[in-house]
Amino acid sequence: MLCLLFPSPRWRALMALLFFAASALPSAALAQSAQENLLKQVRQWVAKTQSTTPNQVDLAPLDARVQVQPCGQALQMDLPFASRETVRVRCTQPPWQLYMRLQTPTTMNAGQVEVNATGSRESVNRKTVVTRHLIQRGTLLDASLLQEVTLPAQGVDPQAVASIQDLLYGELVRDVPAGQVLRSSDIRRAVLVKQGQSALMSVGQNDGFRITVRVEALQDGRMGEQIRLKNPDSGRLITGTVTGPNTVRGL
Repeated sequence: MLCLLFPSPRWRALMALLFFAASALPSAALAQSAQENLLKQVRQWVAKTQSTTPNQVDLAPLDARVQVQPCGQALQMDLPFASRETVRVRCTQPPWQLYMRLQTPTTMNAGQVEVNATGSRESVNRKTVVTRHLIQRGTLLDASLLQEVTLPAQGVDPQAVASIQDLLYGELVRDVPAGQVLRSSDIRRAVLVKQGQSALMSVGQNDGFRITVRVEALQDGRMGEQIRLKNPDSGRLITGTVTGPNTVRGL
């Protein structure tokens, strides 16, 4: 005679918990592997573009709340701001992007340092950027809105921006009150040329023949991006690179 045994509710709950924990382990390991791969690729890219070695590239820790998703294609990296201290990392499949703070020997801010008992150098103070007054979300940042200050390094957010130059052509993603330290996660690249509006396009060399013409933007553009444009007089479609607010350089 065969007997069918049905587990008690307590056993069913325990089995469900064990199954959930077992299924979560691979995803956690996958996320850890994706983050390690991200850090490795960023260090290699920075080393290649800044003529240094990967082991000399120091990256500020990612926010603990950030979970890096595996990318199905090669990661794309660039320096979106005026300085060389922030790297933007993008993935197209699935689409995501994040900003990473660099502290390489060539870009690390020159704050005060001291030598500890082991002989290694430790930062005592750190230069960072704070707001002069309340700045609302979407505001295009410039030097008049910001101030560089030196603060004790201990306690400063690892994502704190060290240079005003690093914020030029950026805009805030949230309202920031006066006197607050700006983090790289607070800023995104601003749209400098807007679709449907006119822009001034320059063609030629700086030290030679050079002309400027008015064109119409057919798409939004941020600093350094290539966008489609139209000559309103001839109707000709052209491509240019965004060089500033409402300015582009012809290709």
